[in-house]
Amino acid sequence: MKELAGRLTALDPDAGAAVRVIAYFDRLSESRAGLEALVRGAAVLAGVPALLVDAERRVRVRVQADGTRRDSGAPPDPGWPSAALAPGGAAALWLERAEAAPSVVDAVILERAAGAVRLVLDRTRGRAPVDDPALVETLLDAAAPEAARLHAARGLGLDPAGTARALAPLDGRPMVVAGRADAGRADTEPLTAQTIAGLPEGRVGVGPEVPVLDLPRSWADARTALRFTAEGTARDPGPKVVHADELGGVALLADLVAPGAQAPPDVQALEAAGASTPWLLATLHAVVSTASLRAAAAEINVHHSTLQDRLSHAEHLLGWPLRTPQGRLRLQLALAMRHLARS
Repeated sequence: MKELAGRLTALDPDAGAAVRVIAYFDRLSESRAGLEALVRGAAVLAGVPALLVDAERRVRVRVQADGTRRDSGAPPDPGWPSAALAPGGAAALWLERAEAAPSVVDAVILERAAGAVRLVLDRTRGRAPVDDPALVETLLDAAAPEAARLHAARGLGLDPAGTARALAPLDGRPMVVAGRADAGRADTEPLTAQTIAGLPEGRVGVGPEVPVLDLPRSWADARTALRFTAEGTARDPGPKVVHADELGGVALLADLVAPGAQAPPDVQALEAAGASTPWLLATLHAVVSTASLRAAAAEINVHHSTLQDRLSHAEHLLGWPLRTPQGRLRLQLALAMRHLARS
């Protein structure tokens, strides 16, 4: 490779430099170099700082042209030369070169470095989300032998000793998201219900983060959480994404209300009232999902007195009070059971 680089340099300096870049990153990959070493290589070879940002896996590494790591919270400049970690993905590796158009060598540096970084992330931090359908199915199958589930976890880039959670999209195949990105790093926050990235569009149930071999349980909980989701419309108000570990005891309702079966009386009352009064369901959802009636009025953009009038009308239609703690709880349970009763 050195001889080839030398000959090419004599004919075309850029071609010779590109071959040396390829050889450099091949050596780093063969030695199983880490992320910082790969970003440092990109920075030193390009002669400008290099920045790696993977928001889904909460990775950020910035190295100066002299090889010194110096992280910064500043967002990357869209004008910098960049490369995605996966085909069609968002840019994730940048060379901080704004004064000139990227060179052929810059392009090769970005391509080889991004490819090497992707392999390291897949090997050490899992893919988020992992998406091989057959392996995911095996991993989530409680009846599958443990050895088969371990093999599936490794095939998906998951650490069998780590954690993950299952996702149940309404319109799509099951998914698995890796848990804590790197438990050995003190500056890495654990994956929580609020920080999951890569959620698909539409209604999604999110299972709890569990040890990888317990993913069948997370999958079962994710499917339960999916039943509590809503379209987020006036006729079907509520959250599109529901996390099983935030349901608490409300999740027990899922065992009592079978999809497609005759709905409980309070749900029947809600359906009848909602059919005759277009604003009713969204108004009642605002009442049970906010801290006060004034907050509920602001949520649906009506005056407080208008909300009071609406509640009086809703109480007449439903047949129970809505402004007492007991009535509010009854309403909250009725709205939850309405979602569960859908076929």
